[in-house]
Amino acid sequence: MEFQLGVMLRGQYEHGADMVAKADEMIEQAKFADQLGYASITKGSHYSTDAFQAFQQFPVLARLSGEVKQARLNAGIVLLPLHKPLDIAEQLATIDILSNGRLIFGVGLGYREVEFKAFGMTQKQRGKRLTENLVAIKRLWSTDKVSMVGSHFELDEAVCWPKPVQKPNPPIWIGGNADVALKRAAVHGDCWYINPHNTLETCKRQIDLYKGFLDEASKPFPTELPMRREAFVARTKEEALHLAGPFIAKKYAAYHAWGQDDDMPEDETLAGSLDEIIGDRFLIGSPEEVAEQMIRINSELGVNHLILSMEWAGMEKSVAMDCMQMMAEEVMPLVRQGT
Repeated sequence: MEFQLGVMLRGQYEHGADMVAKADEMIEQAKFADQLGYASITKGSHYSTDAFQAFQQFPVLARLSGEVKQARLNAGIVLLPLHKPLDIAEQLATIDILSNGRLIFGVGLGYREVEFKAFGMTQKQRGKRLTENLVAIKRLWSTDKVSMVGSHFELDEAVCWPKPVQKPNPPIWIGGNADVALKRAAVHGDCWYINPHNTLETCKRQIDLYKGFLDEASKPFPTELPMRREAFVARTKEEALHLAGPFIAKKYAAYHAWGQDDDMPEDETLAGSLDEIIGDRFLIGSPEEVAEQMIRINSELGVNHLILSMEWAGMEKSVAMDCMQMMAEEVMPLVRQGT
């Protein structure tokens, strides 16, 4: 598979922002990314985001299904343990139809207590709920009637009509930071959706684990291996850090406060200054520097679909769009030459 770039639209904004105007900006950015040739547009999901205002995932993807003409639409990720499988199956089937078969179904556990409590569950229950939900959703998409009793739902000859366009189902990308997530991705997913937080050395170790779990499940290595990373390109690394650094630092302070570190391997942390956090996690620099980092990710990990977060709460739209354009027009050709 040819190396591809995608765009992550966080849809998170500072308190006090005009959210009607921000919604228009977000749609404009998605259409611009599509015109620039990005392969996918991703919208994530969180609830009760105290540090930011955030648009919800499914309404955004449904709107983009009519605005974006070529790029795939990635629900990346759905916090699946919080939900009931019939609801998610029908919602996502509708979005797959509205987009004419361009949906990607990203799946993750979630890690924030405020979300678990609001949806009436505990962190201990999340793994079982995710697996049960995923099994049920696949059955709802592939068979006419489903009867299944889970720990938090019962399907009594339940149906999901209409079915998704993609058969047997939209691609299922299972994300996760911790080693245990890799087995879940190997057994239940079409691929592991590599997280944006772990260092490359940790990711290399985890790829070896993932390959072992695939062997145990008698499944081949996926033809598409996606990864999300924070990224920003400018004429020089100094300029890129000046433009993006303060916004990334604020975002990762929020991640740390939310407890993201607790779901990462023991030798990983998001505490510390921006310089300490960056390491080889983020793709920041000149076009040549960012391309070199992408080529390394491809050669060392096998990643061939890299999804980039290039905007954070408080950043001006024009700054983010300039970065998107430079990434598409100057970085991507260098990466294609190198991969």
